Amino acid sequence: MKKSIYILLPILAMLLFTACKPPHHPKNPNYSIKKPKVIYKPSKKNLDKMVKKLNGSPYVWAEEGPNYFDCSGYTYYMYGSMGIELPRVAREQAKVGKYIKPAELQYGDLIFFDTTKKRNGKITHVGMYLGNGWFTHASTTKYEVVYSNLNTSKYYKKRLRICRRYLPDHKEKTRIAGTATPWKTQPLPLPATPIPAAQPVAASGGPSIARPVIDSTSSGTYYVQVGSFKGRPNSALLYTITRNGYKYKIIQFPRNGVQISKLLIGPYKDKTSALEVLPKVKANIEKTAFIAEIL
Repeated sequence: MKKSIYILLPILAMLLFTACKPPHHPKNPNYSIKKPKVIYKPSKKNLDKMVKKLNGSPYVWAEEGPNYFDCSGYTYYMYGSMGIELPRVAREQAKVGKYIKPAELQYGDLIFFDTTKKRNGKITHVGMYLGNGWFTHASTTKYEVVYSNLNTSKYYKKRLRICRRYLPDHKEKTRIAGTATPWKTQPLPLPATPIPAAQPVAASGGPSIARPVIDSTSSGTYYVQVGSFKGRPNSALLYTITRNGYKYKIIQFPRNGVQISKLLIGPYKDKTSALEVLPKVKANIEKTAFIAEIL
């Protein structure tokens, strides 16, 4: 009898856990729009706080937070939490704000996609740009808020349709929820020189990037190894590496029929240079990181 109870307990716990999670596509979605409470001033720094807090939140169709989101509900919630009112659905969000080119993307800009099979031009998905190709979005395939990268994902790169900017600069007036004057985006000054896509750069006025103690070189045999993974390393980990100012390299090889990925920071010209970087990598990225020489 006791043995049966011990077997049933983990099963009951699993059922209870899954029962607490709402279905990704409810039979009767709640289409009433819940306006988010204004808790922040409009800034890239406050957007960054929400991005970190909400990463991993479950995807649920027709939800706009604070616990569950669909793609446009996620962007609606973040901007609404700063008092900036956007339309609720992606196709309408894509019609407002300042139009910008992909080369002009900055932290906080929204990027819109056509995810239909025939790519007929409809706006069906939205994410928020973070820098260096990275963006955050409520994924309809992974069913949670995740990080993805335009530079490495052919799927999203081919389906990008329009980019919009909503954050004002210090001279602009924002519409804080409850005021009489509608908020409108004004033209923002473009950067004097384009930011190279391969270089991780802090967004102006946004969260800063910790620069490495010793920058890597284009050649060398020494690396700081972050870890080995089945398949591709988690996108959140790759984003953390680039946000900390490092370049990474992924070496893939089969092992017992499984694709293994070795994630490396570097290269560095000598072991001394790699050792100077190691403590910071351990403190900010992965505490089990170590030096590896790869010829």
